[in-house]
Amino acid sequence: MKTKYHPLRPVIFAGLTLAASALLWTQAIADGKHFFPPVADAKVKEECGSCHMAFSPAMLPARSWQKMMGDLGNHFGDDASLAPQLNAEITDYLVRNAADANNGRYGSKLMRGLSATSAPLRITELPKWQREHREVPAWEWRHKEVRTKANCLACHVDAERGYYDDD
Repeated sequence: MKTKYHPLRPVIFAGLTLAASALLWTQAIADGKHFFPPVADAKVKEECGSCHMAFSPAMLPARSWQKMMGDLGNHFGDDASLAPQLNAEITDYLVRNAADANNGRYGSKLMRGLSATSAPLRITELPKWQREHREVPAWEWRHKEVRTKANCLACHVDAERGYYDDD
């Protein structure tokens, strides 16, 4: 017995396919809402990562990276000075991949609420970061496993791979 062809079958199939694709796309976007590409440059990983986690350049605007790299002799109380050529190479990498570079593809969400002239030196100074972390109690920041708000890895185990979703 031959099945009768229904004229709406292709439309129904296309609609179901579109709905499934939209669901998967929405999930992919939701999963990546706290993704910032990790540092891919070996020199940045070596120089910055020798003292702390090398933070994604997409977490600060270019003006912040320029300001920070322009005063490495006083890098949060330490002298992190580099040879001029190496400083220029690292600055270039950070600026090219900053939150406001590449049309803000990854960093624009962190820049919300930040004035166009502000050049924060700490990610923790960003209004979006502060909103995301406002419910973390003060005692938790002092916990021996955390110690500082800059220790992203204490709570975000995949931070070095660029994922900052709640773990």
